[in-house]
Amino acid sequence: MEFFAILFSTLIGLVSPTGVITDQLAENAIRKQLKGAEQLQVRIDNAPSYQLLNGRIDHVRIAGRGLFPEKDIRIALLELEADPIALDARRIRKGKFRLKQPLQAAARVVLLEADMNQALRSPAVVARFRKLGVDLLKGTDAEGIKRYNIIDPTIDFVGNDRLRLQVELQERGYPDRLVILTEVTLKLEQGRYITLVDPIVWVNGKEVPARLVKSIAQGISDRLDLNQWAKGKILARILQLEVTPDQLNVAAFARIEP
Repeated sequence: MEFFAILFSTLIGLVSPTGVITDQLAENAIRKQLKGAEQLQVRIDNAPSYQLLNGRIDHVRIAGRGLFPEKDIRIALLELEADPIALDARRIRKGKFRLKQPLQAAARVVLLEADMNQALRSPAVVARFRKLGVDLLKGTDAEGIKRYNIIDPTIDFVGNDRLRLQVELQERGYPDRLVILTEVTLKLEQGRYITLVDPIVWVNGKEVPARLVKSIAQGISDRLDLNQWAKGKILARILQLEVTPDQLNVAAFARIEP
């Protein structure tokens, strides 16, 4: 959500009192917000061009491949289209920006298994995993997690919306490792929940009791509620979630209120 909010705020910020905005100008501004972009195209349809003086943009399309919102985090494909954008013209002339009507956009994102594995090994993602473990366990058990190093996390797209995740934990100062293997199916509920279905966890080859696994899975599912991610006046819904043997496909819709 934060990534898409940055894209839109960048585009809106380009609208000037002179009524001038070009595809290349918009593309360059978005590139500056990314750590890298292998391919990026921005198309802004606005005819006649003087509509910008009234704070209106008819249509925006962004298409990119190999986008890096953060170092080591790669989006294989991004396609985004926005409905007409209407801004308060009086505020534009003062260098300020406010929507006159809701802004709606649809996006399609593709993440490759290889890119996901690269991201899992980045320090930023490892830190998020550690924080998730602390948040889920809480109390004394949560403090115990901080003593462990996360080693070689690997994700495998099994297909049919099922994932396999393996990670090793090593307590600082000790040579032994815990090998944790998890399989789970992702299921989309009501466009806003991603629930973990039929989770199975093995630790050093021994299956963890189902009751404990379901409790942890529910805690993770609660954090995959889009209402948890939406901030302020942003409403988001997932239209499609599909896991194939080599990629994760997501289609989503977002609405930003004035």
